[in-house]
Amino acid sequence: MNTSDNRDKGTVGGSNQMWGGRFAAGPSAVMREINASIPFDKHLWRQDIAASKAHAAMLGACGIVSADDALAIGHGLDKVAAEYEDHGVPEDWSLEDIHMTVEHRLAELIGPVAGRLHTARSRNDQVATDFRLWVRDAIDALDQALAGLQRALVTRAGEHAETILPGFTHLQAAQPVTLGHHLLAYHEMLARDRSRFADARVRLNRCPLGSAALAGTGFPIDRAMTAQALGFDGPTANSLDAVSDRDFALDYLQAAAQCALHLSRLAEELVLWSSQPFGFIRLPDALATGSSIMPQKKNPDAAELVRGHSGRIVGCAVALMVTMKGLPLAYSKDMQDDKPPVFEAHGLLSLSLAAMTGMIADAEFRTDRTRQAAELGYATATDLADWLVREAGLPFREAHHVTGAAVKLAESRGVPLDRLPLTDLQAIDQRIGEGVFAALSIEASVAARASHGGTAPAEVRKRVAEARGLLEMG
Repeated sequence: MNTSDNRDKGTVGGSNQMWGGRFAAGPSAVMREINASIPFDKHLWRQDIAASKAHAAMLGACGIVSADDALAIGHGLDKVAAEYEDHGVPEDWSLEDIHMTVEHRLAELIGPVAGRLHTARSRNDQVATDFRLWVRDAIDALDQALAGLQRALVTRAGEHAETILPGFTHLQAAQPVTLGHHLLAYHEMLARDRSRFADARVRLNRCPLGSAALAGTGFPIDRAMTAQALGFDGPTANSLDAVSDRDFALDYLQAAAQCALHLSRLAEELVLWSSQPFGFIRLPDALATGSSIMPQKKNPDAAELVRGHSGRIVGCAVALMVTMKGLPLAYSKDMQDDKPPVFEAHGLLSLSLAAMTGMIADAEFRTDRTRQAAELGYATATDLADWLVREAGLPFREAHHVTGAAVKLAESRGVPLDRLPLTDLQAIDQRIGEGVFAALSIEASVAARASHGGTAPAEVRKRVAEARGLLEMG
């Protein structure tokens, strides 16, 4: 290795400034590149400065550094924050990461007193704290985005409490439902997503700062003070666990993956519904594209990309799980790779939520097509069976058999069940009376499903009102 490779910025006499006298030579170009995390962990700068300010204030309050030094460090960190806000974070790979980048700039601004900031802490507890703060902020932002999509779903559900839609199992017409009921199903999924993120937030809200490298510190610090200053519920209980724990990131990614799966299911339905064979929906022009060769096309690209992003988000969760598998206590450099999958998943999920909210809010539902489709496939067959049980006293299995025969007859004649003559129905089973026709219409079918959580318009309106109250929609 030649001398110029060793004496790059950040080394003095071949020895690295950060690592001190332990190393006679500076890192190779390969080591610098594989070791540097500043290209991605610069996203933690706000959290790093907030945690550093809390740490400096605590050091001053405990008399570990002088009050004047603590004040100077705090003011200096404010200046660094202002610079980064205006101009972004510089990437000097010789400084490796956001922690050394902030400390280096602080030293340029206030001089040697900046070196006192790192008293009683390590980059191990520093990054664990910064990353928890970032994930906590990400959860709060996602909660707002999820609530926004819920509001869009609830609004459209209220508009379509009576709109008839075919309900499917196995993608085959099963029973008629209301569009409002269908949209509220996704509202429920998102409510569970929000609860998972909320649970993850509770578990992560303990402060690692003060755990130092792995064993704690001999300085008389006040960990409760820094925890309170940063909005944590208290300090972590074990220093080894605190610096090596990334459960909070995995919790976040697993909740994000589940949420992405829900969005992917909704996206798939929008793709199907906007296709010509279905024709249930017209997506907003702002969230669709055309074809480079076929002028008639309106492609549901935003929905398809939401569907595609789910795979990448699941991949992010798997990537971090595999990274953490088998790591001995405490910190290992493998854990530097914890942040890219979390950052990527957060960006993709945030974008997916924004796109889906726009599509739901501005889509045009073609209610004529949804009702027409609901009339196909003998979707009220179950209503005939239920009528036979309720009015004629048949056991359900026998009613099921009678109904199957009626469906077969109607299918052979190419008519819906309610168009079969009464005499033909009575030829199948003489216990069928005139009153059966009141139960075989699409409207009667959905109205009859008035059990709690059912598809009846009256029940949908109740659920919409409840959801609006929970979402504080007024």
